[in-house]
Order: sequence, then structure tokens, then C-alpha cells
Amino acid sequence: MSMRYPNPLRPGDRIGVTSPSSGVPKEMRARLDVAIRDLEARGYEVVVGDCMDGAGHLSAPAADRARELMSMLTDPGIRAVVPPWGGETAIDLLPLLDWDRLRDAEPTWLVGFSDMATVMTPLTLLTGTATVHGSNLMDTPYRAPDGLLSWLDIVTAPRGHRFTQVPPNRYRAGGWDDYAVHPEVREFTLDTPGRWTRLDGDGDVEVEGRLIGGCIEMLCNLTGTPCLDTAGFARTEAPEGLLVYVEAADEGAYAICRYLHGMRLAGFFDEANAVLVGRTSAPGHDSLSQHEAVLDALAPLNVPIVADVECGHVAPYLPIVNGARGRLVHTAARSELTQTLD
Repeated sequence: MSMRYPNPLRPGDRIGVTSPSSGVPKEMRARLDVAIRDLEARGYEVVVGDCMDGAGHLSAPAADRARELMSMLTDPGIRAVVPPWGGETAIDLLPLLDWDRLRDAEPTWLVGFSDMATVMTPLTLLTGTATVHGSNLMDTPYRAPDGLLSWLDIVTAPRGHRFTQVPPNRYRAGGWDDYAVHPEVREFTLDTPGRWTRLDGDGDVEVEGRLIGGCIEMLCNLTGTPCLDTAGFARTEAPEGLLVYVEAADEGAYAICRYLHGMRLAGFFDEANAVLVGRTSAPGHDSLSQHEAVLDALAPLNVPIVADVECGHVAPYLPIVNGARGRLVHTAARSELTQTLD
């Protein structure tokens, strides 16, 4: 198996919108319409599926969500699939997806983060198809700050493209914009200074490997299963090793510490040359901060651990391509992540 990169999007291509996990409540529909119009303004045709109901935590029964996602990912006329956002229990799709069919089909870009990592990361590991962890459809109208790209910049790039992102050194500390009140919002409120942080010690970091990772609260439930066999992926795709990234959504430091210990014991980090940790607003505790939770669990790896990277639930968002070749640099003078689509 070698990495499979979908063809770059071009004006006139179709983008599928479905909710493999949570749908869109009525009060958020205006934001959905804004995001769709923005894609159409770029020249894309947007196809909205039936699994979009936001009345509960799931958009539709599992069989319907799996069927619609499979249909979009294997339709040669759809070049990318982007959900409105994540959710909670996309794990129920995994036994219903036809992984052999996905492996044989022409690859399609799948974009998202949060609960979408439950589907995207296994898709890369099981089929060798690159996926984009970064932002969801509802985030698409935001303008990427200096130093970062949008997912559209990536899915329109050709195979072999090499791009570097650097931190904007500021982030949003106060949660999310209220789309029900401000559906047209396009500018991030980045009100707090913040840089990348090395957790395991001092010294410069310059390391390479294939990128793989996602949301801790979602992936921890898959470690030790065929859906998250990073060691097997490394054997076939990355004999040079991996750059593993993880990020906490909202669980407290005690839970994140336990999850990361379990992921390490299950072998998720065995082939890691370094670990990137997303900035989080999840709570710490008096005796254990989120940084300390990561270090407690992952220090035994004896690899560089760089935290506060813009790859989590705190805006802005740094897109990472699962399966891309990565080069991480972190020094006193600069921090950057370079990715190559090969």
C-alpha cells in the first residue's frame, strides 16, 4: 500500500455535505447556508445529503449515516466530503463501513476534526487515503490568520505539493462565536498571545515523519483495534517513523492523562519520532494541569513533545494531512510544520 492522495479540487467539482455524527439544529442553519454559499462562490457545486438532522446528538440512524457517507466517498463525481462539524458517537459507523470498497475506490478528500477523527484516522490507516484534520464546514467562512492555511488551500493543491505553516502566536481564549446570533462571522477573535511549548525539556527540535493523529477523547476508544494500527501503518508507509499529533477537546486533565496512558500502552505512539499536542481549553486540576497530564503519560516515549499547537478545539486551526510527510521545527527563533503530499 502506498499513500493515496485525491485529485485536487477544481472549480465545477462537487463537494458533499453530510453529518456522520451530529447534524445541524434549526438555529444554526443560517451559518450552514453561509458556508455553502462561500463554497459555491468559489465555483464548487455543493451536494447536501439527507443525514443533517440536528434535533438530537445524531443526524440519523447509524445505517443511514454509514450509507450516505459511503455513497459520497465512492461517488467519482464528488471530490470532497466535509461535515458541518463533529459530534459524539461516530464510532458506531466503523463496523458499517465497507473498508475494502473504500480502499478500491478512487480516493476522495474527507475533511473535519473532533469526532470526525473517529472516521478519518482509520480511513487513512486502513486504506492509505490522505485525510485533512483541521476545520469543519461551519468554520470554512473564517479567514485563516497569517501563517496558517485553510483546508481549501490543501485540497486544491497537487500531489507533491509542499507547504509550511507557522503559528500566528495568538489564539481565542473565550470559546466559540455564536452562529445563531452571528451566522456571517468571518474573522477569528484571537485575543490571547500564545506560542508552541516544548514539554519534555529544552533544546531545539527538528524531526520528520508521516503525520497521523486526532482527538484524544475519540481515538482512545480505538487503540488496540485494527482501526488504529499505527505500527502497521508505519511498517508500510513510514519506515522512517511518525509525527503523531493529539488534542484534548474538553475532558479534564485526569481523564486525558488516563486516556494517553492507555493509548501509549496499546502502542499508538510506538513509532512516534515526536508528538504534537494541540492547544486546549479543557480544564486542569489543582494537582495536574493539561500539560502535566500529557507529560505524565508520554514522557516515557523519550521523544520531543511540543504542545499548544493550533491543531485542536481552540481557534485558529492549523490543517494537518493524515498521511503526509511532515517536518517539525521548534526553536527559540521559530516554530513551523512543513507537510509534503507524497
